[in-house]
Amino acid sequence: MARAGLRPIDLFSMYMQVTGVPTLGDAPGGDPALRGKRLGIVNGASWIALWSNYWGRRLLPEVKLINVGNEAVQLNFMDAHAKGEPCPPQINIDLFAQYARDLVNLYGVDALLVSCSTMNRAIGAVRDAMRPHNVPVVQIDEPMMEAAVRTGGRILVVATHGPTVKSTQALLGETAAGLGEEVSFSGVTVVEAFDRLGEGDVEAHNELIADAIRRKCAEEEISVAVLAQLSMTVFKLSYPECEAEFGVPVLTSGEEGFKRCGEVLRGLEG
Repeated sequence: MARAGLRPIDLFSMYMQVTGVPTLGDAPGGDPALRGKRLGIVNGASWIALWSNYWGRRLLPEVKLINVGNEAVQLNFMDAHAKGEPCPPQINIDLFAQYARDLVNLYGVDALLVSCSTMNRAIGAVRDAMRPHNVPVVQIDEPMMEAAVRTGGRILVVATHGPTVKSTQALLGETAAGLGEEVSFSGVTVVEAFDRLGEGDVEAHNELIADAIRRKCAEEEISVAVLAQLSMTVFKLSYPECEAEFGVPVLTSGEEGFKRCGEVLRGLEG
């Protein structure tokens, strides 16, 4: 249902302005090094494809985006998390690897992005699946974590979805180890913000995250904050100048991840 005051026809019009319909043609203009390139995106659910399309087209307008994902994946890891079972479940990991193969076999993508933070544990299986095809794979949080670790100091990890927390903390530790750095971090999970997002109240979602960042920065000496999920990237629509607002930079996976995809695609031959 559309929120009060928003006509359904306006909702569909705005949605289509972001997603468009599939076309075989290339996007006009832009960076010649990116024109005609294809980026496959493996999402943890179908609803998040709107975020992938918005931020992908905003940052890489010349690139053709091809999304895959379904709610059963997210519901399955939510159920596993609630039961205290391994998260993400192995079936989810296997499915992400198969999704990647499908994208290559169906439409020959040049690179692949895994957009789901909770599913970052699947990245090894996806990269193994893509190795025979010589398709590079970006995990959406990796560039954000690298930037945070290089900033130094104490990192604030903000999440809104409980199942994401463990995967995100593991990735941060792995990233620091890979860079040969020690890492100090503090975490906060703002579950209510995820609920507000689900209700369509993006402004309330953003304010709850902003309040959490302000509180943590008042309690601890924070050097940089990272937002642990692609869905949280809408925070930057309310707070585009975070360092001026909070005194620390706030990194998002949507921005850093798609920027890295651009770097990868520019580096490909042909």
